[in-house]
Amino acid sequence: MLRHKFLMTAALAAAILCQAPAFAAEDPVVAKVGDLEIHQSELEIAVQNLDPQLAQLPDDQKKVAALSGAIDVKLLAKGALAEGIKDTPDFKKRMDYIADRELHNAYFRKHVIDATTPAEVKARYDKEIASLPKQEEVHARHILVKTEDEAKAIIADLDKGKDFAAIAKEKSQDSNKDEGGDLGWFGRGRMVPEFEEVAFALKKGEYSKTPVKSQFGYHVIKLEDTRDAPAPAFDQVEDQVKQLVMRDKYVALITKAKSEQKIDIKDAALKKGYDDVSKMQDGNVPAQQ
Repeated sequence: MLRHKFLMTAALAAAILCQAPAFAAEDPVVAKVGDLEIHQSELEIAVQNLDPQLAQLPDDQKKVAALSGAIDVKLLAKGALAEGIKDTPDFKKRMDYIADRELHNAYFRKHVIDATTPAEVKARYDKEIASLPKQEEVHARHILVKTEDEAKAIIADLDKGKDFAAIAKEKSQDSNKDEGGDLGWFGRGRMVPEFEEVAFALKKGEYSKTPVKSQFGYHVIKLEDTRDAPAPAFDQVEDQVKQLVMRDKYVALITKAKSEQKIDIKDAALKKGYDDVSKMQDGNVPAQQ
């Protein structure tokens, strides 16, 4: 249930925290497994490293899940220490890698996540919105019937001045008949092509003078109004925009680091694969490892 990185990080925390009784007042013990202690700081690390599904739980349940995992870690870590696994070359290599990974994550948090300010996100939102091309939307109604003759009869009634919404409520076979056939605002690509072509060709207040056939039947369409599509509100896209800002910061960090260090991959196939992956990853904010 918990990711491998949680197990390894918790094991590392166990080894460190068990050596620091002087900090008990600041880092209280929340549980004991034999003579091994689980401190509050370990529990917090365990919560931060929960599996994504468990991370969606309410806070109190997350703590329980994290504590359960931490106890499991302690139970097996005690046996591993007794067997001397901590001193094996393989374990030391793994711990070296974990240390590098955690340093990467800490650097990422400091220079990307924590360095991204609300002002930067709002400024990027404004920039993106300003660069968006204008997209037309229409507000339309329609009356849907089964046959072409029915549609022609409705058009004849409209030509006589009858109210479109009233006819829709009486005769339309669409589910929105009670709203007078009101379809609200929509842009291109939302309706079937035959319907869209006519709706966007009409002028405000006009209705289609011939029946519009589609897979659903025959439509009579009225255009209520047109407008430029409104931009999404900031609070609707804030998270996505923040990702853009963090992406730029991360790319800048990686680009600078690569310029300062020589990366020499000996195996030709691995080098090609690395180069290809690097191109694909450029511009993507990584998940913390």
